[in-house]
Amino acid sequence: MRTIFVIGIGTGNPGHMTADGIAALCNADVVFVPTKGEEKARLAAVRRQIIARYGAKPRLVEFALPVRDETVTDYAERVSDWHEAIAGQYRHMIAAMGEGETGALLVWGDPGLYDSTLRILERVAAMGGRFTLRVLPGITAIQALTAAFAIPLNTVGNPVHITTGRLLSRGFPEGADSVVVMLDGRKAYAALDAKDLYIYWAAYVGMDEEILIEGPLAETRDAITAARDAARARHGWVMDIYLLRKTV
Repeated sequence: MRTIFVIGIGTGNPGHMTADGIAALCNADVVFVPTKGEEKARLAAVRRQIIARYGAKPRLVEFALPVRDETVTDYAERVSDWHEAIAGQYRHMIAAMGEGETGALLVWGDPGLYDSTLRILERVAAMGGRFTLRVLPGITAIQALTAAFAIPLNTVGNPVHITTGRLLSRGFPEGADSVVVMLDGRKAYAALDAKDLYIYWAAYVGMDEEILIEGPLAETRDAITAARDAARARHGWVMDIYLLRKTV
């Protein structure tokens, strides 16, 4: 039986991997690396650096990740079609492994939090793919964010709302006082009613390129947008995350 390791690599800092994750990487026969497009190529380079850092010697299987068809207007349908295409690709790559071999996927952030790798592998299994799955989580982007600012995630006795930029664009979640926002390529924070909101924003958190900005949203959102745009232009990719907190 083939085995697939899904290994969390945090925000790309090798130190965000757990000892279990490092051991799994070093025991993998093959690592699958998406490379299509400039941003994917830059992220592939980070994955290679992590592999080299820990002295792992797997075969690297590079592949062009399918892109979403933006002509499909329904979001759920668009994502489902995209996942189906990726699942077909994964099935082919896993089937090409030798019987008894171990493959690995290095996942940004945390495999169980706003990442679709595990859902896609469920589709692969439904297609008839035969493999054993093991998940090795790393430090999440949320943990790295709160550590960078040396703050607790929640206020006393209150829950935390975790969402995406796409959903935040509909407005600040009703009844929430602490909101973590991930996957915000549309910069939804810039269009919010900024009254009584404080933001902790980080890009490349935990990495050498780390950028941290905090302050009242009304006073900092333009600076965040400028920093984000400049960073993306400089590096070819940007991964950011932020916490919005009600101040009253």
